[in-house]
Amino acid sequence: MIVITTPTGQIGGRLLDLLLDRSPSHGEELRVVVRDPGKLPDAVRARVDVVVGSHDEAEVVDRAFAGADAVFWVVPPRPQAPSLDAVYSGFARTAVAALTAHGVRHVVGVSALGRGTPVADRAGHVTATLAMDDLLASTGAAYRALANPSFMDNLLWQAALIRDHGIYSSTVAADRPAPLAATRDIAAAAADLLLDRSWTGTGEVAVLGPEDLSANDMARIMSEVLGRPVRYERQPLDEFRASLPGRGYSEALAQGFADMMRAKDDGLDAGVERTPQSASPTTFRQWCEEVLKPAVLA
Repeated sequence: MIVITTPTGQIGGRLLDLLLDRSPSHGEELRVVVRDPGKLPDAVRARVDVVVGSHDEAEVVDRAFAGADAVFWVVPPRPQAPSLDAVYSGFARTAVAALTAHGVRHVVGVSALGRGTPVADRAGHVTATLAMDDLLASTGAAYRALANPSFMDNLLWQAALIRDHGIYSSTVAADRPAPLAATRDIAAAAADLLLDRSWTGTGEVAVLGPEDLSANDMARIMSEVLGRPVRYERQPLDEFRASLPGRGYSEALAQGFADMMRAKDDGLDAGVERTPQSASPTTFRQWCEEVLKPAVLA
């Protein structure tokens, strides 16, 4: 039995589709934890065991993890949380108790790059995520943290800005190369781990994409794919930080995002060497052609 949290999310939803396709040949049963089962297609609900509720609730995870062999763990967005600890480790504490009580043997979590870098202890959301990884690993289950850079898919939030003004923005230096990953590749890495549970102990699995790109590189590729000029506009970090409470984030989370972006500019994502195993397949150009372009033209 594999339990999937956030099965309607960006990564969890893709993972669920992959497991539904592959699990019959592996003899796996699937269970999902979801607040609103109506968001699952009828055909999906007919093939999975559904536990309704939030996976920070003790009664919910107790039901969900009973009889489970493996769990896919993601924390959902909580923009008004009072602290980063509440978003990550605080949310996970009831799950930690249930993992231990039910003897769940394998856990795969969505995490971030940065462990072992000089800025890891002041990287906001990433620092809190790594602390949550340590908490989950303390259960005695074999644990793999999917160590991810920034997501290509986050650019979809700027589709209208790209379409209407030919601009996309962030706070990082325009010429700093960094890895990028597509969420579909993160889901595929999770599926491989959950279906082949021969691994033991704790550790990270990096999902780095096939190449490092700077913000200017990304603008050039978007321009070529969209057939219109797109330029990168760097936003001052203080301005970015000040904009977040107006977009619904608590002061603590806003500061956490600012600290994370500062750390990325200081090399947070540069601590893992790309290998054939960590070089996930989707190129940024391919992602722009298959995902961004339809969104911009919609």
